[in-house]
Amino acid sequence: MAAMKSHHLHLAAGLGGLLFVVFAVFYLQEKLGLLPCPLCVIQRIFFILFSLTALAAAFHRPAGTGRWLYLGLLDLWATLGAAVAAWQVYLTYHPQAAECGISPEERFLNGLPLAKWWPAMFEANGDCTKVDWTFLGLSVPELSLIAFVLLSAIAVVAALRPASR
Repeated sequence: MAAMKSHHLHLAAGLGGLLFVVFAVFYLQEKLGLLPCPLCVIQRIFFILFSLTALAAAFHRPAGTGRWLYLGLLDLWATLGAAVAAWQVYLTYHPQAAECGISPEERFLNGLPLAKWWPAMFEANGDCTKVDWTFLGLSVPELSLIAFVLLSAIAVVAALRPASR
């Protein structure tokens, strides 16, 4: 069996990132009625940025320094998303560290044009410390953290593969 080419890995990573967002919006939010918190919305934005960059890399099929530029961007989005997810995991275990009431992040995010344009996707109304749903004993922020780490690993593997033309 031939090894996956870099553009296949980028395509898989891009679609995988979008799948997390679709799952969050259409299952967790719409079906279960869970409201996204400010940190959830920020993670959605990083999943979308990662996915768009990975899909661009899949179709562009960069060689040389271009592939390292894509890797840098992909790892930037994944690292920032993982940092936000890790902070939210911390808050779920230490809710006293979170401030009560409407946070500055929530005011900022809900004031952005994205929140006005597509409120179901980008409006933050949930509690960042509350765990309402788990899968295999893992909360949504824990799953998100794992997803960002895996997506980053896929991006690194794709950058190390021979260029595919």
